[in-house]
Amino acid sequence: MIRISFRQSMLAGFLMIALLLSWAAVRSWLVVEAFVDQSRRGNEQALLLSTSIQELAERTHDLERGARQYMVLHDPALRERFDENLALALAAVDRLEAVPGQALATLPTAWREMAGQVGAILHEGGTRSDLAARLAELADLNGQLGQQGRHWIEAQNQALLADLERNRLRLTWQVVAAVAGAFVVALAMGWWLVRPIRALERGIERLGESRFDEAMTVRGPADLRRVGRRLDWLRQRLAELEADRERTLRHVSHELKTPLTALREGIALLQEGVVGPLAGSQTEVVDILQHNVMTLQGHIESLLRLNAAAFEARRLHYRPLILRRLLADAVQARELHIQARNLRVVREAPAVTLALDGDKLLVVLDNLLSNAIDFSPDGGTIRLEASLADNRLCIDCIDQGPGVAAEDAERIFDPFVQGRSAPPMPRQGSGVGLSIVRELLLAMGGRVSLVAEPGAGRGAHFRVEVPCER
Repeated sequence: MIRISFRQSMLAGFLMIALLLSWAAVRSWLVVEAFVDQSRRGNEQALLLSTSIQELAERTHDLERGARQYMVLHDPALRERFDENLALALAAVDRLEAVPGQALATLPTAWREMAGQVGAILHEGGTRSDLAARLAELADLNGQLGQQGRHWIEAQNQALLADLERNRLRLTWQVVAAVAGAFVVALAMGWWLVRPIRALERGIERLGESRFDEAMTVRGPADLRRVGRRLDWLRQRLAELEADRERTLRHVSHELKTPLTALREGIALLQEGVVGPLAGSQTEVVDILQHNVMTLQGHIESLLRLNAAAFEARRLHYRPLILRRLLADAVQARELHIQARNLRVVREAPAVTLALDGDKLLVVLDNLLSNAIDFSPDGGTIRLEASLADNRLCIDCIDQGPGVAAEDAERIFDPFVQGRSAPPMPRQGSGVGLSIVRELLLAMGGRVSLVAEPGAGRGAHFRVEVPCER
């Protein structure tokens, strides 16, 4: 089965459009050329007719004058001049008879016969009254010739205009048909080419969202089908890698947590004196072991949580959210923690509804609020301020704690990094909260930054920026 490629489809579509439009252009050119040729021939015939009729009228006047002079003087030279003028007049009559389409009917023939009668009167000695009657009839024939010639020219012009109008209408329909055909070809080509491209876009979006369960099928040009097959191969490979990653994390979690649990139980037995009482130095060593085991277990759980957050960040679920409700839900989730520290949270947000991934933004705000609560002094104030600018949502989280030390500002978002500033109360943290915030925001096309504040003890000021649509 022959399948054309994307390039061949584009070329075929453009060629068909070019052929249709070229056909319309050539038809227009042929119609214009035919009209110009017909108009030129009509003008030549009209000019020939007009000049011949005018010349015949002038020759008739010369014939009349020469005939009257001869009838008075009987001079042979005058009769010879009459014969010469008659020959020239008959040549003009021949030209009139040569006009196609019987333009003047039988008038040229009648004029020829009447001129012959005038010549016979001069040569055979007719009377002046007969001559005057024949000359009057010639003058009348000249008038009829002029009138008939004007009618013929007008009829030719009307026929030319009518033919032009018919060709104009026919040409209009041909151009409309050509443009409509080109439009249909463009639509068909667009459907033929856009459909597989949209399928590729949807497939790439599914890959970006880590949805590897649906096979990628692309229909259309052969090369795009090949791209679809390669993307489906990539989907399978990514699915295998994702399965390996999850399996590795499960194994690491199991292989590390199991011995850690045994260590914790053994240390607990030592602390409880099950195997016998411990001396002072031995108790100190056991306490150190317990502290390090708990720290290691906390790091393992934080690492697993960070990997889970990075995986979940690729799954975006946008839905309409009321911005003020989002901030209220984030504060409500930490209400007990806030009350325990006797803190006040001030929220400021415009009354708008935005298309956002609310679940991930709640995780972001929860981590920022958790840090702000831990580092705020008792009775302090935390500010959550949301604003909109250029289709971007900005949320500022500001506390009154010790702030972030200058030497920690560059690495505060790295995993397992804890700032040097000490919180007012002891806290159990692993240093992955801000890393999770950064991962989630990067997945949504946003970012988190530390707004610099001059001087020490001015509090931490984190700013979250994420694109949004109303």
